[in-house]
This record gives sequence, structure tokens and C-alpha cells, in this order.
Amino acid sequence: MISTKNYSLLPDRKSLETICKAISVLDAIISQEWQFRYYSFNSKWDTNERCLQMRNGSGDEMHILFREDGCVINGFAHEYNQQDKTKLTNNLPSIFKDFSFGEPVNSIGTTFCLWTIELKKWEVGQLENVEDNSEEMLNIFDGQPQTYIDWAKEYFEESYKKTGIPLDTVSKIYNGETLTKEMVLSIVDELEDWQQLEKDLIEINYPYNFKDGSNNGKSKWKLW
Repeated sequence: MISTKNYSLLPDRKSLETICKAISVLDAIISQEWQFRYYSFNSKWDTNERCLQMRNGSGDEMHILFREDGCVINGFAHEYNQQDKTKLTNNLPSIFKDFSFGEPVNSIGTTFCLWTIELKKWEVGQLENVEDNSEEMLNIFDGQPQTYIDWAKEYFEESYKKTGIPLDTVSKIYNGETLTKEMVLSIVDELEDWQQLEKDLIEINYPYNFKDGSNNGKSKWKLW
């Protein structure tokens, strides 16, 4: 299981960003109301920066910042004692300082922190022998579509199609394939607001092509 004690299992930062986009697309389909989503992705967080936000509705949050020169993960578990942040971020590259010590991360808090300025090599600061809930938050990034399906069935309960979330569709989204209306309707019986989904996909910067009635007869698409 991925955790701050076993972070070598984290995918490289490019693969991690692909997963973050995929799970945010899936959340946007299953839960059109943003406040009830677990994962959301902003491809224009700041100049040349993208960010995944995770919120469980009970106080736990995780932010993952993606830059062309690196990636940093900040996790906060409200039921766990916060460690000394200066130790958790020991040797944190200066390019991440504004993110880790600025808003909203600074006000949220920090239970664990990981970063990389290389394609694969992840690093952590000084860890104390205490639980930080990183395993529960980071396990979704194992790259397995079934992991998301299992999690979503528990979190969203009956918000998705009654026949279940199809592995084939989730796998296509994990692979970055263009989202179609048919793929969406394989997950949910109907979508209340197609325009809202388009806005979400544009914010995520995920490719889509909705034909016929959902877009007034016009074909819509978005490139990476």
C-alpha cells in the first residue's frame, strides 16, 4: 500500500497527473454538484500550475500541485496529530515553498508531505513514528481502475448506474481516451446538465466529444 513509509510505489509525476485527471472526470460525471465531489482538478490553478484537490467532507483534504519542474503532495487528516511542519518539509525545494506555506494549504494544515523534482524519485522530510493517514489518501493512485470503482461504490453509494461502474469505461478514462456521451451514460442512467460537465472537462483539460442532442446538434471536443 502506498504511504509516506512506502512511497516508492507512487507512480511518476506524469502518470500521477493522468490518474488525477481521470478520477476527477469520473467524480464530475457521478456527482455534478461540486461540493459533493471527492476529487476535483484545476488545470489553471496558477500560471503553469495544475492542482488536484481531495476533500472527504469530514475535514480531511489533500492538494497535489503539478508543475513542469516538479510535483508536491500536501495531505491533512483532521483526526491525526499534526507533526512539526518544518520537519515534514525538511529539504523541500524552494519552488514548492509558496504552495506549501501559502493559502489555502497553510490554513488547512499538513499531516504529510511528499515531493519530486524528477520524473520518478519521490522524497519526504523527517518522519516521526506516528500515523498520518497517508495510506488511505494515497492508495487511489495505484493506477488500477478497479481501485477507483471499489472506492466510488462505497462513497457515492447509488449515484452511479444501477448496474455498476463499468471497468471498461473507467479504464478508457484512465488511459486518457476522448470522453463520449456513450461512455458517460454507461456510468450514470442520465446526466442532468451536459453543459456543466463540459465546463468541468474544460477546467480539468480532458478531451471530450459529445454529439447530437446534448450539445444542440454540434460536436464539441477538447484537446489536452
